[in-house]
Amino acid sequence: MDKLTALSLSIGVLAGVATFLAVGPASGVFFIWAATIAWAAYFLLGANKKALIDTIVCGIFGVFMAWITALLITEIVPEVAPGFNILASITVAVAVVVLCLAARIPQLSVIPVSVLGYSSTFAYLLQTPDTLKPEVLLGVSLLNPLVVISISFILGTFFGQLSGQLAAKWTKA
Repeated sequence: MDKLTALSLSIGVLAGVATFLAVGPASGVFFIWAATIAWAAYFLLGANKKALIDTIVCGIFGVFMAWITALLITEIVPEVAPGFNILASITVAVAVVVLCLAARIPQLSVIPVSVLGYSSTFAYLLQTPDTLKPEVLLGVSLLNPLVVISISFILGTFFGQLSGQLAAKWTKA
């Protein structure tokens, strides 16, 4: 079978499996949208061992930076001058500068993937009621974005790797 057909079929089959997990037995722990973001990042980085490592490490670093940002935002008193929206914006701006400057460390050098992890974390926090709270962010539970978005990113990256391996086997057949 040709490469495009094999890859299309492997991605389709595994996307079905991932969806089954996300809406079934792993619902609330495995988010398909975060997984497919990591899956795509893995392919964008070259779909090789380095891409696997960079996607997981930089993705989780982005999750961590968003988690720290969220913790800091929860400490802002809404009534304080100059206002919550300005202080939250400054907090995010500083965190993103740190996230980007961390690219000087070779293991954290793939800024786009770190940003994808960061953005995925805030997507989760803003879409999921009652999660942007210190007790959730500091809790040891599957509501904590540091845990669930990291799990989704890791699994999504491995789904990417598996789809590439499966396509390679089908192409040779």
